[in-house]
Amino acid sequence: MRRLLPSTPDVTDLTTLEGLAAAYAYPPSTAAHRGPDGVDRPGRPWLRGNMVSSVDGASRLDGLSDGLSSEADKRIFGVLRALADVVLVGAQTARSEGYRPARARAGFAAERAARGQGPAPVIAVISARLDLDLSLPLFAAPLVPTVIVTCAAAPAAALRAAEGAAEVLVAGEQRVDPAAAVAALAARGWTRQLTEGGPSLLGQFVTAGALDELCLSLAPLLVAGDSPRIAHTPQALAERLDLVALLEEKGFLFARYTRSVTRAA
Repeated sequence: MRRLLPSTPDVTDLTTLEGLAAAYAYPPSTAAHRGPDGVDRPGRPWLRGNMVSSVDGASRLDGLSDGLSSEADKRIFGVLRALADVVLVGAQTARSEGYRPARARAGFAAERAARGQGPAPVIAVISARLDLDLSLPLFAAPLVPTVIVTCAAAPAAALRAAEGAAEVLVAGEQRVDPAAAVAALAARGWTRQLTEGGPSLLGQFVTAGALDELCLSLAPLLVAGDSPRIAHTPQALAERLDLVALLEEKGFLFARYTRSVTRAA
């Protein structure tokens, strides 16, 4: 793997997991800190999206994102999870991609412990209707308890069942409010946030202005067909992003975009 951007001299060894972790580190502002008055304060939440796309914009091949992936993409996927406090995923993606509990990664155990993190990130499933199979390992046998984020209008019976299988957070009235979901998870101390979509959930975060960073793996494939783009919303919008890093391996490009500079401008 080689770095294309930034072009400043860099000695990070991108062939190691430690080097990739340094390349994808969360901003220091996400860490809890002690203020000048001696009071401990939580870090600022930072929501990062991680998605893969073909060069013509498809987010899936044969119905799954895995068809677009590569060995390097999977390494980065694992590193991003190892850095995160919580992984936010839409219920439809959790079902279609067969989501399982996050696993502990021995190579990151010491670093996670030093940051005050658990052995693996929390999986937070976003679902307004709570149409979930609560017997799946994601809910029945996770290493770290799974969280469900829903809304106040969720069906009462489904809500009771969900509360018996996971911690439930309510964020929004008639539907899950993306910004409220980010805030609710941050209030639990989970400020290093990662969403893996799918396209509808990512589109909701984009529309709400809640996405701080996008990590995009670009596969050197033409897919055509009717696969959705990585972010899907009923209405189009234009949001300028800043390219802050670009890596390459075997024709796959791995870009990091952030909104932080444009927000401040």
